[in-house]
Amino acid sequence: MNAHRYRSIFRPGLFDGAVVVVTGGGSGIGRCTAHELAHLGARVVLVGRKADKLDAVRAEIEADGGRAFTYALDIRDEDAVRAAVAAIVEDAGPIDGLFNNAGGQYPAPAESITAKGFDAVVRTNLTGGFLMAREVYVQSMRAHGGSIVNMLADMHGGMPGMAHSGAARAGMENLTKTLAFEWAQSGVRVNAVAPGWIASSGLDRYEGPVRAMIPRLAGAVPLQRLGTEAEVSAAVCFLLSEAASFITGAVVRIDGGASLGNRLWPLPRHDRSRPFQGFHRYEPPRVLGEGDD
Repeated sequence: MNAHRYRSIFRPGLFDGAVVVVTGGGSGIGRCTAHELAHLGARVVLVGRKADKLDAVRAEIEADGGRAFTYALDIRDEDAVRAAVAAIVEDAGPIDGLFNNAGGQYPAPAESITAKGFDAVVRTNLTGGFLMAREVYVQSMRAHGGSIVNMLADMHGGMPGMAHSGAARAGMENLTKTLAFEWAQSGVRVNAVAPGWIASSGLDRYEGPVRAMIPRLAGAVPLQRLGTEAEVSAAVCFLLSEAASFITGAVVRIDGGASLGNRLWPLPRHDRSRPFQGFHRYEPPRVLGEGDD
């Protein structure tokens, strides 16, 4: 593989001329997907709260020969979202795609989550995504069509330890289906991806018992490993592309089978699953190296 180019499975030029917004584009899965989209010809719009992170990713993309714009804002702020989308349309042109990737949560048992904490996570993982989708639709896609991909999580069997995030992600799944139905008349498709445990920078944010558990997560996955950022990005790019033109309201699980089965059926150990790693600038989370002893 060329160490200086993204190794995408998609044809070169797939997104030539397209404007694609990636929220949470300053790190992790958002950063990876932004790189792949730019490699495939898209003009990528990076959205996030921290301008320095967005600028760093934009510099990477430009160094690799791509084009990117940055807009620092809090997606939970309705006025800020409305103004940012207007600026994006003015600066970059009609929006063809939106990857509603931004989100965040913290581990806690449900009994200890305060109303403020619950609301903060729901606003980040659900309300903010709704505001971005609504404004992109109203200000651009309603007239021109387009594709939206929302970020979920492996919450299909409940989300113990993260009740706030599980509730928000489940809400986003329902919102995805509703928007897919309502906005089809405008030529807009709305789908979602639901990653399981992904070896991304977000893993390094956890502390305490959760951090200690992370190096052992692969053992609870039928494919016996964690996913890569590139494997999530590939699914997102497919759903944004014309190849998915008849797919809307769908949820693609990217979890190595972790959401399947039950505790009564044994999970054999094996090493038969090989990860796809197309991201030339991938940086493995430090926490995955802490379980070697």
